[in-house]
Amino acid sequence: MKRKPTFLNQNKPLITCMIQADNPTDAIHTIREAQFEGADAYGFQMEVLKKEFRTEEQVKGIFREMGGKPIYVTNYRNNQNQGDSDDECVKGLEFLIKCGATLADVMGDFFAPDPLQITYDAAAVEKQKDTIKRLHDMGAEVLMSSHTFKFMKTDEVLRIVTAQQERGADVAKIVTAANSEEEELENLRTAEKLKYELDIPYLFLAGGSHNKLLRQLGPFLGEVMWLTVQSYDRYATTVQPKLSAIRSIADHFDTY
Repeated sequence: MKRKPTFLNQNKPLITCMIQADNPTDAIHTIREAQFEGADAYGFQMEVLKKEFRTEEQVKGIFREMGGKPIYVTNYRNNQNQGDSDDECVKGLEFLIKCGATLADVMGDFFAPDPLQITYDAAAVEKQKDTIKRLHDMGAEVLMSSHTFKFMKTDEVLRIVTAQQERGADVAKIVTAANSEEEELENLRTAEKLKYELDIPYLFLAGGSHNKLLRQLGPFLGEVMWLTVQSYDRYATTVQPKLSAIRSIADHFDTY
């Protein structure tokens, strides 16, 4: 079996361009622009893709355009997936791995939805572990994500990402918030601490009014990758920095 490209054990953080499009034509257009701008990897968010296009032929066609680079995939329970069960979302992740994706995003509250997107319900946790094992058996790398969208102190962040690690994730991901300079600086300190407290790679991001420093500098403190957008189109996550800007920062940071 051909070995898939990996997000793990890289010698530098990867610049990942997130692809959010409701049809293959728009997705491929963005991918081609991102190639020109120097993307190291791609993130494909299937929850945005209309279900009529979720065929093996269409998705493999999108992935072929990514040129053999690592592919991070999500299938969250929002957008086109509104009303779908978590089991259906997981089946979508398995489909994406079969189509050639590398890294599957398992939500931290799959099977027991929680406002902070992390569950400690014993039955749900066991089902998450089974899901992660099944994805691993398919050759996937697994990221577990929790979007809290609120500022959290270091010990609160550590509790969540440690739980993600214990459930078998290869990468831990948490998205909090910062709405003041004090919270933004605290997030930077937390990002650095995670480097020493976790045994797996991590991604620590923030929303809110003060999110830029963490999103732009976090990978220099130990985070596994940047999440970027090629342009701010109608589906783009606007707090994510532009690929072209991060490419410039990454290429020139050590000369400043």
